[in-house]
Amino acid sequence: MKQKTGKEYSCLAVDLGASSGRVIAGHFDGQKLGLEQIHRFSNGPVERKGTLFWDFDALLKEIKTGLKQGIAKGIKNHTPVRSIGIDSWGVDFGLIDERGNLVSQPVHYRDNRTRGVMESIFETLVPKHEIFERTGIQFLQFNTIYQLYALKKALPEDLDRAQTFLMMSDLVEYFLTGKAACEFTNATTTQLYDPGGKSWSWELMKKLGLPRRIFPKILSPGTKLGGLRKDVAQDLGSPDAEVFAVATHDTGSAVAAVPTEEENFAYLSSGTWSLLGTEVREPVITPKALELNFTNEGGVEGTFRLLKNIMGLWLLQESRSEWERQGRRYSWEEISELGQKAEPFRFFVDPDSPLFLPPGDMPSRIRSFCRDTGQPVPETDSDIVRCVMESLCLKYRDTICQLEDLTGTSMKKIYVVGGGVQNKILCQWTANASGREVIAGPVEATAIGNAGMQLVCAGVVQDLASLRRIIRQSFEPDHYVPQNTAQWEKAFEKYKSVIK
Repeated sequence: MKQKTGKEYSCLAVDLGASSGRVIAGHFDGQKLGLEQIHRFSNGPVERKGTLFWDFDALLKEIKTGLKQGIAKGIKNHTPVRSIGIDSWGVDFGLIDERGNLVSQPVHYRDNRTRGVMESIFETLVPKHEIFERTGIQFLQFNTIYQLYALKKALPEDLDRAQTFLMMSDLVEYFLTGKAACEFTNATTTQLYDPGGKSWSWELMKKLGLPRRIFPKILSPGTKLGGLRKDVAQDLGSPDAEVFAVATHDTGSAVAAVPTEEENFAYLSSGTWSLLGTEVREPVITPKALELNFTNEGGVEGTFRLLKNIMGLWLLQESRSEWERQGRRYSWEEISELGQKAEPFRFFVDPDSPLFLPPGDMPSRIRSFCRDTGQPVPETDSDIVRCVMESLCLKYRDTICQLEDLTGTSMKKIYVVGGGVQNKILCQWTANASGREVIAGPVEATAIGNAGMQLVCAGVVQDLASLRRIIRQSFEPDHYVPQNTAQWEKAFEKYKSVIK
């Protein structure tokens, strides 16, 4: 039996992803942090009259179901839930009207309403370089700034009705607590945050004609929002649990859980998206960073996440869905094994091609990309998987080199966290392609970072360095050393000749 230290703490981490959500219980015994999945639910777009929405009402219902179960279990096991934290994907948002209701269901970032909007803004309102100089954020067509401008053009009445703008995690917190605020790590993903002024970029909003009045106060990660609303507390069975604004952007939470002891390290948060970057104290807003399309998203304890968003396992997820529609069902383990059966280094794609952004028949698009770039066309499912996995690993290698160039540092290790850790072949190939050791784990980094920041906010754990030490004690990673580097080096040269 473990000796009690007086620092025991239990909390609930709500981790919202673009395809699923979970409510995870975090239990800290004073030395190690453990996780327990309470409730898992699917999440995805709903199409209405040609527009992709998030069904926020259904999402909130599932979250409350999980919280209620977690709170009841904590009471039964004499480990009462003391706090709750929410994290989610970035860029998407909801608008609250004067009565405290949603103006409409939040629109999904893969909706086509932002097609061409970014380029139109560059040409007519604000040059590209000025937006980057003000925000330091990577240019993606679905960034919040372009969603809001598209909304202003198509449905100005929705903006007129809006009293408050909230990111997805902030929106959940609002309906749990009644408190309206935007947390720093998620606010930076809007491309409307000015890191120099440490506030919203009011000048940029003015140039775009966006209403300043709707943007609330920005909170630092680790801020106590307060207790649950009385009706919510009664429904969930917990009058005492507090809600903390953790690193509410899921990658912000995942990076907080990277089990590193080094200052100069590369991380890869591997899931639907691959977020590859490093932790910096000041944002890197330079012409070179603009040219390479890197981003400076908010981190914890005054850090920034200098990184690049790469399309990631989305290409495999959509391919798998298409094969299921055709009657071929593969487990994720089988998908990984398929990649080993095909001939290596025959086909390459740019994972970040706009061709791959929307949902749909991904294998056909991959074939089109290869055909249009003068390559052989992948015919089999194995060919498709190998193409995607090799292309991702070579993209990682290219991005790491760019990252070292931007920071002037050498990064000998890549810390991989998130669901992609379970794809051992992908982890090994990442080591092979990059020529760097890969430390893989923990898988549930986002939930761990969410729960861990609650411990810091509650004063149970001192700071980020202490949290990472606890994570190293609690979760054993896998290690991969580079193999066959000469072959991968040759493949990289071929990849670069295709991805120009």
